[in-house]
Amino acid sequence: MNVSIDMGSTQGGTPATLNLEELLATRLLVQGNSGSGKSHLLRRLVEQSATWVQQAILDPEGDFVTLADRFGHVVVDASAHSEGALQRIAARVREHRVSVVVNLEGLDVEQQMRHAAAFLGGLFDADRDFWYPMLVVVDEAQLFAPAAAGEVSDDARKVSLGAMTNLMCRGRKRGLAGVIATQRLAKLAKNVAAEASNFLMGRTFLDIDMARAADLLGMERRQAEMFRDLERGHFVALGPALSRRPLALRIGSVETTGRTGSPKLTPLPTTAPLDARELILQPGEPDLPVRAPMRRPVPAAPPNMDILFQLAQSRPVLTPPPEEAEEQGPAIDREPLLDDILRKILTDPEAAFRSVAVLYQDFLVRCRIHKVPGAPLDLVAFKRRLSAARAGVGEQTADGPEWDQASAIAAELPEDIQGVFLLIARAAIERAPCPSDAELARAVGSRSPGRARRLLTYMDQRGFVVTRNDGGGFRIIALPGLGWETAPGDPNAAANTGDDPAPPQAGLFDVA
Repeated sequence: MNVSIDMGSTQGGTPATLNLEELLATRLLVQGNSGSGKSHLLRRLVEQSATWVQQAILDPEGDFVTLADRFGHVVVDASAHSEGALQRIAARVREHRVSVVVNLEGLDVEQQMRHAAAFLGGLFDADRDFWYPMLVVVDEAQLFAPAAAGEVSDDARKVSLGAMTNLMCRGRKRGLAGVIATQRLAKLAKNVAAEASNFLMGRTFLDIDMARAADLLGMERRQAEMFRDLERGHFVALGPALSRRPLALRIGSVETTGRTGSPKLTPLPTTAPLDARELILQPGEPDLPVRAPMRRPVPAAPPNMDILFQLAQSRPVLTPPPEEAEEQGPAIDREPLLDDILRKILTDPEAAFRSVAVLYQDFLVRCRIHKVPGAPLDLVAFKRRLSAARAGVGEQTADGPEWDQASAIAAELPEDIQGVFLLIARAAIERAPCPSDAELARAVGSRSPGRARRLLTYMDQRGFVVTRNDGGGFRIIALPGLGWETAPGDPNAAANTGDDPAPPQAGLFDVA
């Protein structure tokens, strides 16, 4: 079905239309300085397409919540939900095909990045059965995909940038069409901006932004000066969904208004100068008197004080005899304490789906409470220990040489697949059935079996594992680098609790 929506008019007065189906396949980038009309453009696009396609709007300023009254969007207050809750809400949004506005207004910048990443991750990891077409509109995209590190933590920037990259680079196959708007192209990560095939460029003044806008539109550098002359609400369009050649257009009117808008001039009050002075400088309640601190006289030192001081200075320092130092207890082994603390954290059913940063903070607090000796673990060491704990490794397996080999190979793999590799290695060492998709997804903090299958395909294509099925349709995973393989297991089974008996078929195999 070919659906074209009306975005306004061209300079010649003809309607400026946007092909909605083409937009879903090619994505859109909007650029313009503050006050150029970006939010107005996004509102026009959302209103005109609301009856044709599902929508999700990431709103950092709370400007689009008014869409709920006219078009029925559900407003999700991100400040009232945790990251895990937002991920689950996003999954239900895709399942029930509900249009939403995610209001990030009540959060600081770092929290906005983390919550937006959680919501986008939930949309991206939805089950394949719910991959319906959806417009994902992100206003002020430079906040969520910054080109350079800022005042936020590297972990928050990495998570948010990864979610935005997934939206723009890999979202099309999942029905997600990114529509991103930014004040400055120079502040937006290039790998995010480069994935858009449709562009609407508004008024901009900085040379670097004008040059990038001209390059994206295929214009000569000398033509870049035209972006300074654009009026509010006027844009230059290019792309398969808009026009095959640069086309100047004016965005049409909208049915709803934002809670914020451009400041309007209002008359000053007519208060007389003397009255105004009294209003500003009127005395308030009297301040409480400040008492000067009382100084007590310092008593004179007794005559023999100097003698006692000299005796104290000449007193020899007593050192404990050697036998007392030997009587002190041996140094406390903190490894069992760290393992026990991490095991208690992971007993919470929701711990598997919390971010590594949240688990790390919880881990440090518990270490201080239990007075674990020694320097605290850094984040890298914690991630390695967390991957091993999520793999469910027992003490007997962890003490064996096979686990040392598996850990050495896992340390060379990307962080996001180390947990999956260790879970498979543990199953092979313990002669256990092959982990199901649900178990593999849980090892990376996800509820989506589809994500587990994608990671397994990635590992198979790069030779980390070899996947095959037996005669009964059960899955077997081999580890070529170690010469092991798991027992047959049902990939569609629920997450294993660790109580299933191990079949005798698993073990080592000859890779030669």
